[in-house]
Amino acid sequence: MTRITVLGGTGYTGSNILREAVARGHEVTSISRTLPADQIDGVTYRTGDALDADTLAHVADGADVVVHSLAPRGPLTDTFQDVVLAAAAATAQAGARFGIIGGAGSLHVVEGGPLLVDGPEFPEAFRAEAQTMVGVLDALRDSAEDLDWFMVSPAAGYGSYAPGERTGSYRVGGDVLLTDDDGTSFISGEDFAIAVVDEIERPAHRRTRFTVAY
Repeated sequence: MTRITVLGGTGYTGSNILREAVARGHEVTSISRTLPADQIDGVTYRTGDALDADTLAHVADGADVVVHSLAPRGPLTDTFQDVVLAAAAATAQAGARFGIIGGAGSLHVVEGGPLLVDGPEFPEAFRAEAQTMVGVLDALRDSAEDLDWFMVSPAAGYGSYAPGERTGSYRVGGDVLLTDDDGTSFISGEDFAIAVVDEIERPAHRRTRFTVAY
């Protein structure tokens, strides 16, 4: 059993991770600004604001792994990288592992090619968020060696607007966007959560980013 804390556990990605981790018998805690109306059985819910220094300082209390699943929007638009690095530092100090959910925009279209976010077809509404995540990834790569971190970037078609179905399978890639034979890049919410919990149970990516898709 692993003690897992999810920062942002009430969002689409965070709640899927909570559900998957609890189903596998892990001890799971969610931290969010407000408590959800529908709570997942077996999850311990804590309230805390990611903009609050005390919340971040204690984010890893009692945890073996902290998963940051917040997005760089709303109140976090201008402070996202600072929040991530503060949570990561507290996690390292606690001797725990730090995971973060990235976006597809920071992936390369092809090996050695441009980033997805820099392409003309990338949605303008999400460009700033993706660029922020590029900066976060660079900062994590430049972090001290005592920070045991990993980032998981989903497929391009991932999101609450297209939840998909659970298949129990996925492919793993590195820094290049994964697509199927038809050029589609997709993974369901539940299968993405499976990949995240698989990484927690069987660490294979230390201080690096990986991506998952069908």
